[in-house]
Amino acid sequence: MWIKQKKKPSVLYPQFFFRGGDQGARESTFDAGIHSEKFCTLQNSFTIGKGRTGVNIFNIIGPIMIGPSSSHTAGACRLGRVVNKLADGENFKQLEIELSGSFARTYRGHGTDRALLAGIMGYHSYSEEIRDALQIAKDRGIEYRFIETDIPDAHPNTARIHYVLENGQKGVVEGASIGGGNIRVDSVNGMRVDFTGENNTILVLHQDIPGMIAEVTHVMYEKYTDLNIGNFHLSRPEKGGTALMTIEIDQVPPPELLKDINALPHVDNAILIRSI
Repeated sequence: MWIKQKKKPSVLYPQFFFRGGDQGARESTFDAGIHSEKFCTLQNSFTIGKGRTGVNIFNIIGPIMIGPSSSHTAGACRLGRVVNKLADGENFKQLEIELSGSFARTYRGHGTDRALLAGIMGYHSYSEEIRDALQIAKDRGIEYRFIETDIPDAHPNTARIHYVLENGQKGVVEGASIGGGNIRVDSVNGMRVDFTGENNTILVLHQDIPGMIAEVTHVMYEKYTDLNIGNFHLSRPEKGGTALMTIEIDQVPPPELLKDINALPHVDNAILIRSI
């Protein structure tokens, strides 16, 4: 089956592409020098029989997006949105964005720079503002620069985003666009993490002492029985120092949960990154 492009110039695209993250049936138009692709999305895999799990067809097709590449544009925008969630509504003052691998070599042509900035400012992968993200950032008084680098042992589509907020808070997020608009966050403020942003994620910074995991999960079990943990990861640079829990949950947690976790002894800070 072939899909004919609706706008001139007329181009035919095969229904399915097998090029990493750019798989999918697509309707394409060209606008302002950026390739606009319309995709359908649906998250999670599905079970097709006892002991058999099917791959979600919409994860193969890819995201609804503005840009020439689901990996270099849509994924980059979603990675930027993780930083936006960490800022928790605070305005950005400065950004220094390191681009590694394929990101570093092709970011101008693929609009990766625009997409990252758009995501950081809160826009979605389908937002038309991606086209003007560089100018929008300047209009907001955000200082930014992109650095082409080589991050050892990193995914080819990796970005390391250093940010400074207007309130003086600083942070750094490293992650990768792994195909089809999907992302993987690898570190937050130097702590190793492992989450995709598809689920609500709680980050708990705490002292590495016995019983901390039990303390946090006990609060969730005792007071918030409707919450289900879908994934858990613990990172610690050294024994007995500072550690970071990454807890992905299926539901949207009530605000009281973070207050209760932050009230626990030896917890330095707990924040919520809402699903992007």
